[in-house]
Amino acid sequence: MYNRILLKLSGEALKGETSYGIDPQTVQGIAEQIKDAHDLGVQIGIVVGGGNIWRGKTAEGLGMDRAQADYMGMLATIMNGLAVQDALEHVGVPTRVMTALPINEVAEPYIRRRAIRHLEKGRVCIFVGGLGSPYFSTDTACVLRGTEIGAEVVLMAKNKTEGVYDSDPRKNPNAKLYEELTFSEILAKNLQVMDSTAASLCKDNKMNLIVFNMNTKGNIVKAVKGEKIGTLVKVE
Repeated sequence: MYNRILLKLSGEALKGETSYGIDPQTVQGIAEQIKDAHDLGVQIGIVVGGGNIWRGKTAEGLGMDRAQADYMGMLATIMNGLAVQDALEHVGVPTRVMTALPINEVAEPYIRRRAIRHLEKGRVCIFVGGLGSPYFSTDTACVLRGTEIGAEVVLMAKNKTEGVYDSDPRKNPNAKLYEELTFSEILAKNLQVMDSTAASLCKDNKMNLIVFNMNTKGNIVKAVKGEKIGTLVKVE
């Protein structure tokens, strides 16, 4: 079993069956799964995306300044992080929200050594605000935070997707699910599991990645126990 993990939650995972925003029932279900893993004694860091509220790249495509759009996306991740914190504390899990963008009224500033201390005390750390700089995705943020806190693996929780496929399973019913891949294969095949910066960062820092479907109850616990689930992307 892993002792310390970094869990990546996409913004889309928080909206459930709705088309936009945060679905409280869905977030509560996610919190209960995280609690099950936390009860095993696993130290958990979480990076939350903001795609259910705002996407910087989409706004850029509509003519908006990319940096401005990315800052708006960082604010969306803070909103999502606060929602996850509230749900976790409702099920009795102590948490801290740590942000790369200073917003002292609602979250602590991200400080690496303080984050590690929180984890050692059994608190779940929710990292929001991306990296505090535009042009970097939350994929890159999750790998960097995972490396900084000494996580043993990055768990990438997907919404309604079992893992990594050779093509889009929503468009191709014969799409093949990979059980194992390397980061070199992800980059060479352009599988778009994560952006190339994040994949290269994983490869360079020898950080394995597990991609799995978080909508199946119990999958987070299975992942932290090291059971075979989804797709394992490993360093060569």
